Amino acid sequence: MTMSLARRLALVASMACGLAWAGPDAAGDGHWVGTWAAAPQAAFPGPLARLDDRTLRLVVHASRGGAQVRVRLSNAYGPGPLRIAAAHVAFHARGADLVAGTDRTLTFGGAPGIVLAPGASVTSDPVALDVPALADLAVSLHLAGRARAGTTHALAQQAGYVAATRGDATGAAHWRAPRRIDDWPFLTAVDVDAPEGGATLVMFGDSWIDGDGSTPDANARWGDALAAHLQREGGACARLGVVNEGLIGNRLLHDSPVRHRPKAPDFGRALGPSGLARFDRDVLAQPGARAVLVHLGNNDIGFDGGVAPADETVSLAALQAAYRELVARAHAAGLRAIGSTLTPVEGTTLLPGYDTPAKEVLRQQVNAWIRDSGPFDGVVDADRIVRDPDHPARLLARLASPDHLHPNDAGYAAVAAAFPPGLCADLATR
Repeated sequence: MTMSLARRLALVASMACGLAWAGPDAAGDGHWVGTWAAAPQAAFPGPLARLDDRTLRLVVHASRGGAQVRVRLSNAYGPGPLRIAAAHVAFHARGADLVAGTDRTLTFGGAPGIVLAPGASVTSDPVALDVPALADLAVSLHLAGRARAGTTHALAQQAGYVAATRGDATGAAHWRAPRRIDDWPFLTAVDVDAPEGGATLVMFGDSWIDGDGSTPDANARWGDALAAHLQREGGACARLGVVNEGLIGNRLLHDSPVRHRPKAPDFGRALGPSGLARFDRDVLAQPGARAVLVHLGNNDIGFDGGVAPADETVSLAALQAAYRELVARAHAAGLRAIGSTLTPVEGTTLLPGYDTPAKEVLRQQVNAWIRDSGPFDGVVDADRIVRDPDHPARLLARLASPDHLHPNDAGYAAVAAAFPPGLCADLATR
């Protein structure tokens, strides 16, 4: 499961990549807000990671706080039943260690464990834990019997751990010699109770949302930077939870591309269903969701004529229609929709053919439409924030990661700072 930097770059090389009033509450009780999330993703082609009778410890970064917590787990792409024999949540200390005295046992309908059929998901019972905003949590899962990591989230940018010995280690505060992993198997969300009011802002998109280019273990993704910015703003802004539903290589119009020639990369289903296909699952089903920020479309353009089959060409009209569809669905569910302009890609080192003069023309046409006449309730002009003013087709060097496609920590922070604080009161008030 551990993915070296070289392998990650090789994979990402083919996958590239700055709000509705009362929204739905998946719990039905009107108090739950998302504080962290990761889109469930099929594993890349190849043997699945074996986790038979092992305990996972997965570290996540909360965006806002609450007095109770619950977790959501998924076997969406599992090859067989997933047997969760025990689950715990605690504050993360360092490495695989927990803060002493903070461990809480999670239950599922009152039972200590649960079996998830392939395709199924589950939300744990709530447990009392006073979670501060921007806290680091550790979710521990003991997987009984045969367990294969068919469902995961590949680009965690966060170390997780597998216990060195078999059996249930969920309650142990210290692990000796754990194995490090860099994905999030099975864990898809952490929610907090927010009786004083609040809402969830869903970040929805591709590897820009997922945090590619940010420093691992530093919580410097766009969503993390935005959560920290909102906490500094205080007041209503501090009541907003920010959840990350980004997915590397994701496209707006088409699912993970099918391998169409012998030397083309084989992603299987790992780049996810299209944005159109996963929007309801990953956005509308989020508890307390009142707004969605959409950053999708770069891969639709960049994959065209390369890793995408010939029948998956894109046009301005097709992208416009897809954006309108997302906005219409958001509005129908009571969410505001914020659009992000598509960011520069010239000079990317990840994928030959991702950037061409014709593709740059289309990107500029999409951006002009999003800014001036698109259907969004508001726009974060990420393009203008991170582009080089002297060479607008490129990222500004001081804000760019080495691949020249994704920003670095400073770039994500710059886009996060552009969020209008005046929206907070409208979104956070129930």
